[in-house]
Amino acid sequence: MQPKSRLTQYILLAMLLGVVVGYLVHTNASPDFIKAFSTQIKLLGKVFIRLVQMIIAPLVFATLVVGIAKLGDLKAVGRVGGKSMLWFISASLVSLSIGLVLVNILKPGTFIDLAHADTEGVKDLLTKKQEFSLEKFVEHVIPRSFVEAMATNEVLQLVVFSLFFGVATTAMGETAKPVIKALDAVSHIILKMVGYVMNFAPYGVFGALAAVVAAKGLGIFQFYIIYFLYFLIGIALLWLLLLAVGYLIIGKRMTSLLRHIGTPLLIAFSTTSSEAVFPKLTEELERFGCRNKIVSFVLPLGYSFNLDGSMMYMTFASLAIAQAYGIQLDLGTQITMLLVLMLTSKGIAGVPRASLVIVLATCSMFGIPPEGVALILPIDHFCDMFRSATNVVGNALATTVVSKWEGELEQA
Repeated sequence: MQPKSRLTQYILLAMLLGVVVGYLVHTNASPDFIKAFSTQIKLLGKVFIRLVQMIIAPLVFATLVVGIAKLGDLKAVGRVGGKSMLWFISASLVSLSIGLVLVNILKPGTFIDLAHADTEGVKDLLTKKQEFSLEKFVEHVIPRSFVEAMATNEVLQLVVFSLFFGVATTAMGETAKPVIKALDAVSHIILKMVGYVMNFAPYGVFGALAAVVAAKGLGIFQFYIIYFLYFLIGIALLWLLLLAVGYLIIGKRMTSLLRHIGTPLLIAFSTTSSEAVFPKLTEELERFGCRNKIVSFVLPLGYSFNLDGSMMYMTFASLAIAQAYGIQLDLGTQITMLLVLMLTSKGIAGVPRASLVIVLATCSMFGIPPEGVALILPIDHFCDMFRSATNVVGNALATTVVSKWEGELEQA
């Protein structure tokens, strides 16, 4: 049996144990013990996420710079970048539109019970909220300091700096070869670290699920079952569309791709963090047959511009909250909201509960009570599991498709 298979089995076992232990604590312990248990066991998940975050910034920088350099010339960088952005923008608009159309047809907000709002949970999000403005957007995109961007894991700012650095390195030709060689070695060292970090994944999965089930219980679905099911319909439609497009472009290898990204999918699903699988996803896409230079260039960009599951959820959740309060938004306003979300959603990878922070800010802009986010907080962890997994599928597919378009996808 291969180590990869064992890791997948351990993660599945950890998910099951987490739910069982969390449920037993929720049904048998006192409120004080539940609160203490949930807080402490959650540390296992935090340790795993922090271990991954520790290697995200250097990996993004090293792989993206090396990827640009390996493309060979600035024309190739522009060509691959253009194809990537074409995919990202198209996928983003489709994802946002699916959420918008579904919420107008199914009206999930009318089923949300106002009595079960998590007012305490939303206070933390309110402290993170920022009103959208062009100035704030520019500050979020352009790094003030490379070191600061590294320290705070600002993926989009790292991508911007790495693009400039990579293009300048490519333009210098032979003079910069030692730098490229050194960064290539750094990226391989960090990928070696990935194997060590992934050994802790089952513990992180167990802690994350045990904490949320202990605190909320399985009964949460009784209150939010319709909202959750409608959301799953949207996720299913998005998956079908992504897989259908993928099949049209790479054919029967779509099945093989899903097998390769199975473990990253499980980790993203159970930890609610698509960022947590970035290093492992890099490794698996190269094993599948995508060339290192394409993976190193496209995947970091995807984590800033191509979070399909999160974007679908943002329109879905924003309009559902409006419906819960009986607020009617005309089609023009909804389309404006969609375009605003298209901008404000960029670079949210690595921000805890980033989708909800964006939803909260968007609600404020369009006259929807921002505290309405408290209505969907109780079910958000379970929604986040599916949107994180969808983000992984979207980015894996984007990288594979661009590899295919560039003729850089190895034959099976």
